[in-house]
Amino acid sequence: MGMGLASSTLADEWSLFNNIGGIGKINQASSNFTYEVKTLLTGANRLGASVLVPTKVARIGLGISRFGDDLYSENQISLGFGNTIGNTSLGARANYIQYRVEGLGTSTATSFDFGGISQLTPQVSVGAYITNISQSKLSDTDHQQLPTKLVAGFGFRPSEKIFLVTEIEKDLDYMATWHNGLEYILYKKIFFRTGFSMNPNAAYFGLGGQKKNLKIDYALSYSHVIGSAHQATATYLFSSTKK
Repeated sequence: MGMGLASSTLADEWSLFNNIGGIGKINQASSNFTYEVKTLLTGANRLGASVLVPTKVARIGLGISRFGDDLYSENQISLGFGNTIGNTSLGARANYIQYRVEGLGTSTATSFDFGGISQLTPQVSVGAYITNISQSKLSDTDHQQLPTKLVAGFGFRPSEKIFLVTEIEKDLDYMATWHNGLEYILYKKIFFRTGFSMNPNAAYFGLGGQKKNLKIDYALSYSHVIGSAHQATATYLFSSTKK
C-alpha cells in the first residue's frame, strides 16, 4: 500500500498475494501477517497471513485472507508455486474462495492466477500477472463470474537507495487504474515509501524497517471517496541452515 499498490515488479514475502511470479525469487522461509482498517467503512477491514518455504524443486507459499464482517465476508485460501528460469521468475496460484452474505447463504469458487517478473538489466525490471485466468464462476450460479484482472508494470532502480515502479491494472468489467510508487532507503534498513493512483484517485505513504529477522511496515492511504485506510504488516524471516 505504501507504494501506491504498485506491486507487479516486486518480489518479496507478499508476492503470494500480489504478483505470484515474484515468489520464484524468494530464497528464505518466512511467516507474514497483515491487517488493514478503513476508517469510514465499517466492516471493510482486511487481514491476511502466509507462510513461504523455498525448496530444491520450487518456492511454495500458503496463505489465508479475509475481508468483511459478519454481514458480508470474503474468505480465501491460496496455494502458490514459483521458480526462476534465467532472469525471469514465474509463479502460479490456486485459490479457494468463499463468499458469505447474512440471510442469503454461502457461495464458493476455485480460481487460478499466473504471473512473472523479468530482470532486463540491473536497473530495469518488468512484471505482469493475471488473476482468475480460469474464468471461474460461483458454485451456485451459471452467470456470476469472479473478477478477472490483468496487471503489467515497469520498475526502475536508478541507484541502490531508490526504486520506482509504475503499472496499469485492468479489470475486465471496469476502466483501467494507474498505480505509481517510490521507495527510498533512508538509513540502512529503514524505508520510506509513497505513491499515487488514478481512477480512483488516491495518495499513499509508508514507512518500514528491518531489525535482524523481523520486518515491520506501516502504510496510509487517502481517497476523497472512501477516506483513509491504515495497514500494518509484520514478517519474520527464518534463519537458513547450512550443512
